[in-house]
Amino acid sequence: MPRLVLASTSRYRRELLGRLRLPFDTASPAVDETPLPAECPRALANRLAVAKARDVAHGLPDDAWALGSDQVADLDGVPLGKPGGRDAAIGQLRTMSGRTVRFHTALCLAHADGRVFTDIDLTEVQFRLLDDAAIERYVDAEQPYDCAGSFKSEGLGITLFEAIDNRDPSALVGLPLIATCRLLRQAGFVLP
Repeated sequence: MPRLVLASTSRYRRELLGRLRLPFDTASPAVDETPLPAECPRALANRLAVAKARDVAHGLPDDAWALGSDQVADLDGVPLGKPGGRDAAIGQLRTMSGRTVRFHTALCLAHADGRVFTDIDLTEVQFRLLDDAAIERYVDAEQPYDCAGSFKSEGLGITLFEAIDNRDPSALVGLPLIATCRLLRQAGFVLP
């Protein structure tokens, strides 16, 4: 069976990929995540997933594939990045209160010989109306500073929503496992 390298140091993606019970290594891709001028959130997620996978795949042995992923939160066509700190997280959640935010989670499985398989998942999250006290309680409890959209849906972040609409519940956490399995099978990995 081929070898797999996760092109990410994200603990969330590592935990999700671990569910598949495939052995894998991790590597940190060297990719500038700055959006290009006028780049839409979906295109940004896809470009970064491909860039991460290709960066790590370069130089891997012939029996190895690199799996890259990127998620971009999209509020009315504007990408929302990771907040990085408390004030930015509070600001993002205030902006998303009562609104629908789209999350584009892109995948790329890349081989050093140039072969790539890609997919992109769309999740729509309807936020409930949030007052400042609820936002601050949430941010202080989970400190979601490294998460696109300033929340962790697998934790207390679920309390912020009215509804989630998606094909794959793991996508919102950062790695759509249904699509990941499909790409892995295309590359010759054997899964149950």
